[in-house]
Amino acid sequence: MDFIREEHGDILVEVVNLSRATLKEAEEFKRRLLEDINQGWRKIIIDLSDCEFIDSTFLGALVVSLKKMTTLGGDLRLIGFQPAVHTMFELTRMYRVFESFEQKEDALDSFRM
Repeated sequence: MDFIREEHGDILVEVVNLSRATLKEAEEFKRRLLEDINQGWRKIIIDLSDCEFIDSTFLGALVVSLKKMTTLGGDLRLIGFQPAVHTMFELTRMYRVFESFEQKEDALDSFRM
């Protein structure tokens, strides 16, 4: 399985179970996130802990999903950056756009406050 859903009350965690998240997976992931949003999820955490690399199309899928979430009054947060993924977020300055955490519990707690 490339993506794993975990429900924590009213918070959904989508685990990206891939070492490389690229164009091939981006469309499927974007559809999955939009489906989650259309089902009423307004607090979503994306777990990138297993990803050693993401490309710009996968990053774009995250941006589109974040825009949709904020339009509907929700939020999308990220956890678990590997070094190359962290670099991608720094180079693109997306670290300014997404709220990110090292640990899942910290991200869950941020929604509960």
